Amino acid sequence: MIPHTGSAHGPAPNPAVVDGIFRALSDPTRRGVLERLSRRPASVSELAAPYAMALPSFVEHLKVLETSGLVRSHKTGRVRTYELAAGQLKLAEDWLSRQRSLWERRLDQLDDYLLKLKEEESK
Repeated sequence: MIPHTGSAHGPAPNPAVVDGIFRALSDPTRRGVLERLSRRPASVSELAAPYAMALPSFVEHLKVLETSGLVRSHKTGRVRTYELAAGQLKLAEDWLSRQRSLWERRLDQLDDYLLKLKEEESK
């Protein structure tokens, strides 16, 4: 079977991009930052406040999020502010949707096959 490489909306994104998004989402601290940014943009210090970790360690989490394209930042004076870049989440959602569709088809085929076997046994 040939793997699905696109969707009705065009070709599938570069796998490395999707990998980066899932890597960023794999950490609870980074997921917490995304949840916080879904409400409104925030400075590094505002984002770091709830976490018991050194600021340089926290900033590494922000770098992972920014590299993945899930957040973007801008600096005004000495304050760096981050905001959610929700479009990248759509790439992960699309990938998951394709996987769900693939597995639903496979499971439906298995169900049909097992029902057919059961019918043949009962004859």
